[in-house]
Amino acid sequence: MSASDNRKIVLITRQTRLQALVGRYQTLGQAKFYLEHLGADFSDYLREDAAYAASLRTVAGTLQAWGRHQVIDREHLSNYIFGGDDIVVALGPDGLVANTLKYLSGQPLLGVNPEPRRWDGVLLPFEPAQLRSVLPAVARGSRATSRVTMAEARLSDGQVLRAVNELFIGPKTHASALYDIEFQGVREAQSSSGLIVSTGMGSTAWLKSIITGSVGMAQAVGQRQGNKERREERQEEEGGGYRPMPWDASHLVFAVREPFGSRASQTTLRYGEISASDTLTLRSRMPENGVIFSDGMEADFLQFTAGIEARVGLCATQGILVK
Repeated sequence: MSASDNRKIVLITRQTRLQALVGRYQTLGQAKFYLEHLGADFSDYLREDAAYAASLRTVAGTLQAWGRHQVIDREHLSNYIFGGDDIVVALGPDGLVANTLKYLSGQPLLGVNPEPRRWDGVLLPFEPAQLRSVLPAVARGSRATSRVTMAEARLSDGQVLRAVNELFIGPKTHASALYDIEFQGVREAQSSSGLIVSTGMGSTAWLKSIITGSVGMAQAVGQRQGNKERREERQEEEGGGYRPMPWDASHLVFAVREPFGSRASQTTLRYGEISASDTLTLRSRMPENGVIFSDGMEADFLQFTAGIEARVGLCATQGILVK
């Protein structure tokens, strides 16, 4: 066996919706009763669970034949220490790939689609049966890859959080976020619904919805006020609409959500590009419920309460996705 073929494979799995419900309600019968009482299709939960189990058996068989491997659940990602030479496999859906990538430090990651009929699989180029033929090329470093730019927030208390899609900084509830913001020499106090810092990969999702909504409301206000001439100019400037960034973009984008101007709060810093030489600095003025989380994982957050400072910028490490 060559040294490359002896590299350890780490398989990341997740609970299915059915497994999560059985864990909550203790038995399959109780889970079924709960779902059917709500009018949900229990058979769909069964199909998803069966498909995931079948894909897991196929992948597990490949890893058994490979040799060195380890299986960990998504819940343990934050506490697992990956080896520098590990090859990581995530058994879908897409969100599992993104959630795994931010815990890696340059290890190649393969996304495997457990059920192509269910998942579009933008980040899941492989099916379980293909893994056996793909792994040797990955181990030798001869398989094509895509690089993914990540964001990183460093807090004044030493904690660090990465993001593959975006960081959210703001209130844990639907209250106002209060903070001081500083970027490229401009500093001001703000009150808003929080802000996001988006990567290229995340620019197809939350950032897009924020910009699309803002542009749409601005156009609606222009129409209502009869500003037809300016509206036509604006449409020409947009050049056909919003365009997301590439996954390996050399910058991040921040966008403030619903900034509120008053005597105590300003709205100058609403949107900006964070290059490698830039840092977005935020200091919380929220006595409680201030948080920072990434990639939609609200349960895995950092406290961002009064006095804590967050410095946000490009992560020095890029993610590597196997194609």
